[in-house]
Amino acid sequence: MEFSAAGRLEVRITAADVGKRVSVRRLTDPGVTEGKFTDTVGVLTSWDDGVLVITRKSGDSVRIDASSLVAGKVVPPAPARRRGPAASFEELSRIAARAWRPVESERLGDWELRAASGFTRRANSVLPLGDPGLPLDAALDAVRRWYAERGLPAYAQTATGAEGTQELLCGELERRGWVREVTAELWIGALAPLADVAAPDAGASVSSAPSVVLARSADEAWLSRYQRKGVSEVALKVLGSGPSVWFATVPGASGEAPAAIGRCVVDGRWAGFAAVEVDPAWRRRGLATAVMAALARRALDEGASAAWLQVEADNAGARALYGRLGLGAHHAYHHYREPREASS
Repeated sequence: MEFSAAGRLEVRITAADVGKRVSVRRLTDPGVTEGKFTDTVGVLTSWDDGVLVITRKSGDSVRIDASSLVAGKVVPPAPARRRGPAASFEELSRIAARAWRPVESERLGDWELRAASGFTRRANSVLPLGDPGLPLDAALDAVRRWYAERGLPAYAQTATGAEGTQELLCGELERRGWVREVTAELWIGALAPLADVAAPDAGASVSSAPSVVLARSADEAWLSRYQRKGVSEVALKVLGSGPSVWFATVPGASGEAPAAIGRCVVDGRWAGFAAVEVDPAWRRRGLATAVMAALARRALDEGASAAWLQVEADNAGARALYGRLGLGAHHAYHHYREPREASS
């Protein structure tokens, strides 16, 4: 916190600092001069009518009465990752988008409108990178019309928590009544350690590495393990989209669904992992690790050197696995749904 020459805390931020990363301290109970303090760090997304809104790295917004502030200052951007490949959120957003293509898309300036008959929010949301070529309200109106014409609710995919991310856009969406429905994180790491990892995991009960079969398309066996039910023709197109797609399968018992599956898309230096799923009866035997290792080796053969994947914040098991494999969070991403009255 900032101190004055007399050694007292000072508030050194104003409404002119909207869009900057700040650190503030406030009284938990503004009516008690000797009360407890709460510190908040994030991007100042608005300051209106005596109320500040600060968006944290997670995407959560904190409303703060300016009268409760006891200190505040502008702070440098969050320090960059010290390990793993260097990448901007925009590069990763575009890489992730190419790995999960819609069946229909259209440009709105630099924004991409994406639709796939409602199969996943990622393939049915606008990716607002850059300038839409219109004022924000007009752009959002155009987005809502485009999705309404296809019988779909309008979603916007945004990012927070890294240099250059979209905290201001998130704040503007929330001010207009858009609701954040889903938050996840995009994790990255070096690819070679994934390919070299031993399978099964230490302490596993199987005596040899499981057999992993790789294929260019998702067959009936793979789809029988995939968690999304009722996979349609549209879904198959999305699953098969991407520059270089591979599907991994660990066969199960005779006549049964696979014990484990996974999907990988190789795109230049990046290999993106998804749909890593294991039969509950086969968990904790290293199958997820084996699937990722096999896919990583294939990606290395195609010239990739970096890995990425997406994981939801409440998936503790997956996060623990990916952490052990050397990956870590780069930024959070969110799907905002248009106000309900706009889609009714």
